[in-house]
Amino acid sequence: MFIQTEPTPNPEVLKFIPGREVMADGTRDFRSAEEAQASPLAADIFDIEGVTRVFFGPDFVTVGKHPSFDWPHLKAPVLAAIMDHFTSGRPLLAAEGQGEAGGHEEGAYEGDTAQIVAEIKDLLDTRIRPAVAQDGGDILFSRFDEKTGVVWLNMRGACAGCPSSTATLKAGVENMLKHYVPEVTAVEQTL
Repeated sequence: MFIQTEPTPNPEVLKFIPGREVMADGTRDFRSAEEAQASPLAADIFDIEGVTRVFFGPDFVTVGKHPSFDWPHLKAPVLAAIMDHFTSGRPLLAAEGQGEAGGHEEGAYEGDTAQIVAEIKDLLDTRIRPAVAQDGGDILFSRFDEKTGVVWLNMRGACAGCPSSTATLKAGVENMLKHYVPEVTAVEQTL
């Protein structure tokens, strides 16, 4: 098994590409060792000292590290954990963690607002999320405030905590959403 690695715009996150499907549907973000217990692979990666975050995309795994650790020391153990997992045939998610694949948050929107939210989600799915996945992350819809026109988005994977995430959000995502959906006035990050 050959696993490729790619840097991401976030220097604290590395993208691992195992050459096979990781998540069939949605994405999954693990921010702590406790959350990672829902996945044998995420738990194994969190067992490596210095790992702070694990994210599963469709065909990649991104791993975040503490700034005091260096990738040359962490990369080999992470590669070994990923390889061991995929060659073992174990499931990606434990039975109790199966139902939590990440997707856009649903809300109770009606009438024109429901149409606006549908347009926002469609733009995210067709134009923004594929580009962000190239960098090892994901952006999900959180909520829309119809009174102010503010869209709240949840940044995950390599995007969470990335130094350039604010620029991506404001210069890229906000401009695109404002262009295609005039009711959008601003984009903010959900923390």
